[in-house]
Amino acid sequence: MATKLLSVVALCSALFAVAAAAAADSPSFVVEGRVFCDTCRAGFETTATEYLAGAKVRLECKHEESEELVHTVEGTTDATGTYHLKVADDHEDELCEVVLVESPHADCSEIKTGRDRARILLTHNSGLATNVRLANSLGFLKEEPLPSCGVLLAQYQLGDDE
Repeated sequence: MATKLLSVVALCSALFAVAAAAAADSPSFVVEGRVFCDTCRAGFETTATEYLAGAKVRLECKHEESEELVHTVEGTTDATGTYHLKVADDHEDELCEVVLVESPHADCSEIKTGRDRARILLTHNSGLATNVRLANSLGFLKEEPLPSCGVLLAQYQLGDDE
């Protein structure tokens, strides 16, 4: 009986050690977002939007007062145009933003001001129950809008007012 009890205690200790090691290796936060090509140059995502695989982004955290860059993480989007940036530590006293770095498509590489960065809150003192932080989508502009964009934008009632 004592041997079984010792076995159970040893197993529990081993499981606790594995769980503690896994928690130590896991990031404090995961920042997720998408990168798109604005194929209509509309300034927002539409049904003609293409999400870019292989786009490069960077998370930049700057000191709130001095604006000194104190932390960066770089990443690349997957086949769905989504990035997942693993971030260590709490960045409560820092201003953190995900910024566009590079487009994988030469004909869709113009950076759209206003869609080139997304501010993200990376602190456990935020009231959020999860460590996943969702960033607004970031977008590049296509050199020439698709031929179907006029009809598409008319559906959004963004055409010329008559």
